[in-house]
Amino acid sequence: MIVLKIQLESQSRAVYATSSVSYPIGTFIIVNADSMEQLGEVKGRFDCLEPFLNSRKCDVIRVAAEEDFAKRKAQKAVEEDAFKFCKTTAKELNLSMRLVKAHHYFDSSKMIFYYTAESRVDFRELVKILARTFKIRIEMRQIGVRDETKICGGLGHCGLELCCSTYLNEFAPVTVKMAKDQGLALNPAKISGMCGRLMCCLRYEVESTANNSEEIVNGESFSKGDKEDE
Repeated sequence: MIVLKIQLESQSRAVYATSSVSYPIGTFIIVNADSMEQLGEVKGRFDCLEPFLNSRKCDVIRVAAEEDFAKRKAQKAVEEDAFKFCKTTAKELNLSMRLVKAHHYFDSSKMIFYYTAESRVDFRELVKILARTFKIRIEMRQIGVRDETKICGGLGHCGLELCCSTYLNEFAPVTVKMAKDQGLALNPAKISGMCGRLMCCLRYEVESTANNSEEIVNGESFSKGDKEDE
């Protein structure tokens, strides 16, 4: 039995499924997730059940066929039109929101619009107009700036594609203390990502920094904090 890590287009977090078939990484498959058929891409394979136990689960239905890709291509065309229409309509309704993305679910059950806003938005009239225009159930989902950056993508200070857009499935807390412990200059322009929040990669060296913080003095092991207290 193989555990598959699957990335869905509709969600930033990956889902996991058990399968008797070891699909190659990069294979597009149709899965049943949240009681809906969705298109996903295999991002990882595991021989143990541990990744599967405490994660969001789905069921593999089949490998995506040519007609599935043709269907998704047509849906993406609808997404582009819906995005432009929603953005224009929201402006006409004087709604203080920034539209980020429109996604048409593979099984045509609904279309979801991701947006950011500084305060609560009354989008009831907007939803009515969208549903009437595109003849599909509409969902509006407010997201944070980190999720917005994950969806839009870009390049980090290192020159590589953003971690959140490539492999991070969920955001973990990042603190200024992590930058201090690594001896980094606390310059917001240096330690902040495109989202304006502290860079996710500040967490990467936390464990090794903690281990290296111990110093040997006269044959005894002291942490930096212990030595300062002396």
